[in-house]
Amino acid sequence: MDTKKTKEGFNTILFGFAFSPTLNQNITEVTRLAHYFDAELVLLHVGAYNEQKEGEINRVIQKTEHANRVKEVLWKEGDPYSTIKNFVNQSDVDLLVLGAQQHETLYRFYIGSVARKLTRHVNCSVLLLINPSIERKPCQHIVVNGLDHENTSAAISQAFFAGHKLQSKQITVVEEIQNSELKISVEDDSSLKKAVKKESEITEREDKRVHQIIDEIPEKLKKDIQLKTQSIFGRRGYSLGHYAEVVRADLLVINAPKSSGLFSRIFTRDIEFILSDLPTDLLIVRAS
Repeated sequence: MDTKKTKEGFNTILFGFAFSPTLNQNITEVTRLAHYFDAELVLLHVGAYNEQKEGEINRVIQKTEHANRVKEVLWKEGDPYSTIKNFVNQSDVDLLVLGAQQHETLYRFYIGSVARKLTRHVNCSVLLLINPSIERKPCQHIVVNGLDHENTSAAISQAFFAGHKLQSKQITVVEEIQNSELKISVEDDSSLKKAVKKESEITEREDKRVHQIIDEIPEKLKKDIQLKTQSIFGRRGYSLGHYAEVVRADLLVINAPKSSGLFSRIFTRDIEFILSDLPTDLLIVRAS
């Protein structure tokens, strides 16, 4: 299997912010993330500049515990998608963060169509925040996609980086397997036994593949983190999002879709299931 690797961590984080009711929570959360990830933070507002807004964002920043992580605040007018995409792709941004509450009007604006397009057309990873908080909520459990894909190693690697930095207790790698792989019609006891055996063989194969990836991750990133692998037979995207919701994961990590090709269209469609009803914060990892 051909795999692409990416460096662990993020050096520069860009947060696209709006003057919404959750501005305090969003800025507090993203400065906290920059602190834990040991990264510089750039704040970008797509909209008209005025002194009142500048004063408001500066007051919010100064209230945070990690205000020193903010490198600069930028103001740019234009279409949100094009403005953010062009800035990210012309800079050294490693991680783009977008955030809003699910029930806000701005949620659909940023996390909806804009985020869908940005995840496909920016050259960095994207973090979608749906649970920003003034008080830190520990990231106890991370669920990461274990799909058989060339960029999966990058997603798993960044999941362990995030788990290490955020002091998570558990990481679960979910291997989504299409039901069509069984290729056995269960009609009687004999066919049922064959199906169970085939399912066991596929699960063993997927576990072996995932553990080969995990074996290459530095031991310091795996220290004190409980690892679990979970094979799920079902529809890709939907199964992963549902699993993350059921186990109440604090962060879901997935691969970024490719920019072209048939697999890109299929993979992007799978991600749509997750984006349409985010179960938790979502990190979409783009391999370098």
